[in-house]
Amino acid sequence: MGTRDEQARRTVLRAATITGADKADWLPNGPVRVTPTDPRYAHLTARGASNHFRGRPEQVYLVGTTAQVVGAVQESVRAGARLAVRSGGHCFEDFVDHPEVRAVIDMSPMREVSFDGARRAFVVEAGATLGEVYRKLYLGWGVTLPAGYHPEVGVGGHVPGGGYGPLCRLHGLVSDYLYAVEVVVVDRHGEARAVVASREQDDPNRELWWAHAGGGGGNFGVVTRMWFRSPDATRDTDPAHMLPTPTRTALTFTADWSWEGMDEEHFARLVRNHGEWAERHRGADDPQAALYAEFALTRRAAGAHLMLGQVTAEPGTDRRLLDGFLGAVSAGTHRPAKLNVQRLPWLTAALRGSGEAVGDWHIKIKSAFLRRCLTDRQVAVLHRHLTRADTDVVGGSVVLNTYGGAVNTPSPTATAMPHRDSALKLSCLASWADPQRESAYLAWIRACYRDLFADTGGVPVPGEHADGSFINYPDTDLADPRWNTSGTPWQTLYHKANHARLGAVKAQWDPRDVFRHALSVRAA
Repeated sequence: MGTRDEQARRTVLRAATITGADKADWLPNGPVRVTPTDPRYAHLTARGASNHFRGRPEQVYLVGTTAQVVGAVQESVRAGARLAVRSGGHCFEDFVDHPEVRAVIDMSPMREVSFDGARRAFVVEAGATLGEVYRKLYLGWGVTLPAGYHPEVGVGGHVPGGGYGPLCRLHGLVSDYLYAVEVVVVDRHGEARAVVASREQDDPNRELWWAHAGGGGGNFGVVTRMWFRSPDATRDTDPAHMLPTPTRTALTFTADWSWEGMDEEHFARLVRNHGEWAERHRGADDPQAALYAEFALTRRAAGAHLMLGQVTAEPGTDRRLLDGFLGAVSAGTHRPAKLNVQRLPWLTAALRGSGEAVGDWHIKIKSAFLRRCLTDRQVAVLHRHLTRADTDVVGGSVVLNTYGGAVNTPSPTATAMPHRDSALKLSCLASWADPQRESAYLAWIRACYRDLFADTGGVPVPGEHADGSFINYPDTDLADPRWNTSGTPWQTLYHKANHARLGAVKAQWDPRDVFRHALSVRAA
């Protein structure tokens, strides 16, 4: 083929719609390179969840195959360009949108979900969203993964951090189902290659699999594909038996507790009731594990506390579980001012998700795993920060998620995810639309979080009540001595005793520290 014909063919390929069916023929000579002069650049660099960070990379690689990822990584390493990876774009810090990042590998074209008969596991490409995974697994085989609530979250970042969601209390974390992972790594000589690591005991690459089952993303290489199979799957070759089967329906609910007429005593009772229920039902085999709820305690200016969740049990049983839960939370205090309950087909509920949309909002998030419900002192601190009159912050909340259940079954060292003894997951959240309001919102959330954990240096040091922080909700303040005065390093808060082992994996698989960010694993 002549040079002119070859150029024309490449132009057609660039303009073609990329689908799973034709992806193998998409740009066989390499990934699409998008530079700042390209009209697509603005979209590709504005996909972050936390919109107060803006990167300016020299190019964005759109990749369609593992080979193209290898090529993009190799090109960046040889050019000495710091690189980062984006799948769903839901990182809350500047791990991708950082001023020193010169190349971004965008995984969004890699969205295949299929069954790999040779490995007896479902294979999912890293650019797929949770919604796409739910749809394809359920419609194709009637199975699912216990992953997150938001259908637009990307698998590539969600799974390595130990993602959780509405089914986690019943089935565990999504990372507990990770059977194998394909990673593009760079050796000490600067050579990029793809490696597959599995949980098989005799796999020489097993430590690389272990690190990706809860150690966090962006640490060791570029995840391109993941294989999933239940930990207890038998030798049966039927794909329908390889992952959990959800119930036919899900009972979804939202409830509002109005601030109107709610004094501090009734507020404290509400929070205590919720926490005590979570403590009672934290066990791995608890019959209440089918119920999952997220309880957002809001600033008074927002008007009402909000709860959403779902119950995945048989009709009749699901409503009894919900009524018992709401009754326990409301005992001795206010009932919900509004309650909306719907029984939906399971997939409909999964694709609807939390109903949240990032849009143009700027977000800061802080997290903590709680072994026990909040203490009386912490509840008083929470009430004070939600009702402070010396700030006009509206979009500030503290969210308490029911946790535990099957999440607490594995040992803290079975995978890299060490938080296996919690009843609640707490999140402090600030969200604002006006960029000029950033300082006020950051001041509010930092003060609230610091005061909640004042007894342990402003952070949730693992101990009797708390159990560290969630790496999928990264917070660089934990590495800042102005906000972490505990003497406990951020590595311990996120990884606990697993950090040393993660450091050894880092030293072996990323000896040049190619894959790094503010909270990345440090080599042993």
